[in-house]
Amino acid sequence: MSKVGILGIGSYLPDRILTNFDMEKMLDTSDEWIRTRTGIRERRFANDNEVTSDLAAKAALKALEDANLKPEDIDLIIVGTNSPDKLFYPATACIVQDKIGARNAAAFDLQAGCTGWIYATTVAVQFVQSGMYKNVLSIGAEVITRMMDKEDRYTYVLFGDGAGAAVVGKTDNGGFLGFELFADGSLSKYLEIPGGGTALPFSKEVLDKKLHYTTMNGKEVFKFSVREISRASNIILKKAGLTIDDIDWFIPHQANLRIIEAGVGRLGIPMDKVVITIDKFGNSSAASIPVSLNEIYQKGKIEKGDKILMVSFGAGMTSGAMLLEWSK
Repeated sequence: MSKVGILGIGSYLPDRILTNFDMEKMLDTSDEWIRTRTGIRERRFANDNEVTSDLAAKAALKALEDANLKPEDIDLIIVGTNSPDKLFYPATACIVQDKIGARNAAAFDLQAGCTGWIYATTVAVQFVQSGMYKNVLSIGAEVITRMMDKEDRYTYVLFGDGAGAAVVGKTDNGGFLGFELFADGSLSKYLEIPGGGTALPFSKEVLDKKLHYTTMNGKEVFKFSVREISRASNIILKKAGLTIDDIDWFIPHQANLRIIEAGVGRLGIPMDKVVITIDKFGNSSAASIPVSLNEIYQKGKIEKGDKILMVSFGAGMTSGAMLLEWSK
């Protein structure tokens, strides 16, 4: 089978930074409380005139530049997001298509919680592998902070906005070595936005009760996330015939430093191989992993042939893992 990998990658982070000390002025919280429980020191918030498609488009153009491609070279755009520009339609991917001038591309959104970019990239690879498309843009983009209750000290401090994008296409060497996707809908109530959909349409009552904001059972989300880091990683390594010692970089979803440390402890991978960006960017949901991947790429830390294991988990509940041999 032909090899499919990442031809180019890019990310965009808003320039508005909110530190924990800024949060102290807004909520009943403290820098110490946030740091010790989450590992977060600051996060990015989109500017008032920025929406998810703006962040996605900027990340996409950077990925195209890195791949030495033009927007019209893209055949398909997939946007993994939980904070689309519009509630139901049009798809944010369609808006991105217009903003970057990718006039030849089909476009759709994919919603899989914080696992959105891994799901989207897995789908992108299948399209390229089948021969249906040559170049696919897989984007994880969020203005997730607008989905949070500004008065909820437990959720508002966790999240940040951002976008990461990758051009997926055929490569002569390296490429993706495996995928693992998982979902357990019986746990969906632990992380959700109850109002606004067909189950509980928008109404004065929904707004008054703040049911249009994210609700989370932190204890249950923690348990699921720690379990999935090790479970998904071990499955994908076994499928690829590799061990954890073969991995050069491990990129977990940046949800909470305590989750990462607990999951990594079960997995047995040294922390110096683990990419940590949550301290600077908070939990950027579906953007988390591509943003983190681009961080180490831009710093020149990834070498050709490096094996990179990426694992995510999120609302649904969903989880997913990808194994990539770097080919750039």
